[in-house]
Amino acid sequence: MSYVFAPKPVAAAPDSASSVCASSEAGEWGTGSMKLYSYFRSSASYRVRIALNLKNLSYDYVPVHLVRGGGEQLSPEYRKLNPDAVVPTLVDGDDVITQSLAIIDWIEETRPEPPLLPSTASDRAYVRSVALQIACEIHPLNNLRVLRYLKRTLGVSDEAKDAWYRHWIEAGFATLEAHLVSDGRAGKLCFGDTPTLADACLVPQVFNAHRFKIDTAPFPTIHRIYEYAMQIDAFQRAAPEQQPDAE
Repeated sequence: MSYVFAPKPVAAAPDSASSVCASSEAGEWGTGSMKLYSYFRSSASYRVRIALNLKNLSYDYVPVHLVRGGGEQLSPEYRKLNPDAVVPTLVDGDDVITQSLAIIDWIEETRPEPPLLPSTASDRAYVRSVALQIACEIHPLNNLRVLRYLKRTLGVSDEAKDAWYRHWIEAGFATLEAHLVSDGRAGKLCFGDTPTLADACLVPQVFNAHRFKIDTAPFPTIHRIYEYAMQIDAFQRAAPEQQPDAE
């Protein structure tokens, strides 16, 4: 089953940084122009959902359960679509795009307004550096495949696996916090007060931290940005608990 996410006007979020995406079973608002294969708790999928919402774009949501039956992403049908056997996958007409940051780039290039990147090369590099610090330095160490390898192949205990998870998020957040503070371009969000690619990456990682009961108080800038972002409708509606496949 797929679900349709479509733009729906609502009251503005804090300041003017608001965009919305409302969900329903397929048919209520018609068919979205894009199809997103997603899992509610996948932080990579979460990034893309935020980006789509910030752009106020409609799309069909197709759940891919990463755990049930050994993982629906490993099915032959899904592998034909995405040989990497991961989520998210975005289908836009004849184009099939994989990898969350490539998908967000695609969205930014094909639907440029409102922009997810700043106007100057220097500021764009800063936003990308924050996003990549999260997507390339923190997230890969704790994704599902790594955790399964630790548990099933190396035989580590649940306690050791959870300690691994917490260690790499805390270490990554310490570095990210220092980056945000020393650079000076963070405001209410990672870059001033306007949502960007950096915030789309940061919010899912903080969600993961909370899920594993990591205290974010030692990272006040990260904590503050997350709290502000989660007042914005586009971020709220992208949250895992708001997805049609949430458990």
